[in-house]
Amino acid sequence: MTEPPTVHVRHEARGGGRVAFVTIDNARKLNVLNASLMAAFIEAFDTLRGQDDLRAVVLTGAGERAFVGGADIDELAALKSPDDARAFIGLVHRCCAAVRDLPVPVIARIDGYALGAGLELAASCDLRVASDRAVFGMPEVRLGIPSVVEAALLPGLVGWARAREMLLLGETFDAAAALSMGLVNAVAPPADLDAAVEARVSSLLAAEPRAIRLQKALIRQWEDLPLKDAIAAGADALAAAYQTDEPARAMAAWRASRHAR
Repeated sequence: MTEPPTVHVRHEARGGGRVAFVTIDNARKLNVLNASLMAAFIEAFDTLRGQDDLRAVVLTGAGERAFVGGADIDELAALKSPDDARAFIGLVHRCCAAVRDLPVPVIARIDGYALGAGLELAASCDLRVASDRAVFGMPEVRLGIPSVVEAALLPGLVGWARAREMLLLGETFDAAAALSMGLVNAVAPPADLDAAVEARVSSLLAAEPRAIRLQKALIRQWEDLPLKDAIAAGADALAAAYQTDEPARAMAAWRASRHAR
């Protein structure tokens, strides 16, 4: 019997806390997002949000064919009204927002297709590492609908010219192109993909946990603020860092390591 689509969450004890590995599992259908799978995804991230010892999350799709192949076309085709469409796309947005609002960094591990809602989900992550067989695209206009919700992140990632090309033409492109336009942070052969992800997890764990949370929150503020207010928010974040002894401990360790050389 085929297992129903689900979201798996696995934890590893790392860096004095935990790293979570979240897998969207609808492999038989390229991990496409239907309503029930999106509800499970939102629930999983709501649980992660409340875990104070969480250090980082790696998000991926089951199997080797897709990260997420998009939203479920069968469900999109069955929508009967503007209200139905608004409710469905609201679930896509809530999945992306759950990633963006998680207090710790989320790394997208991308193998295979990342299309439509799948690319929006990847864009919502803090870092993106792809295999060299990954395929990207926003094909919605070819299905009679615009690319919406977190597609709005794309101009900030790749620039307006690339974003217009991506959204208006609806064409797919490969991992090399994604890297050249700044959509992904790194590309690796499939056999080396996990190592490339692990390198970034290790770097995150080498930093101080509260500082990482403060930095992600500040980056989110920067996205929405004018420059003057963004600078002021940075000063507030620095002051908040000194509410604990984390800076003193980290700087003492750094100074000790310098003197030991």
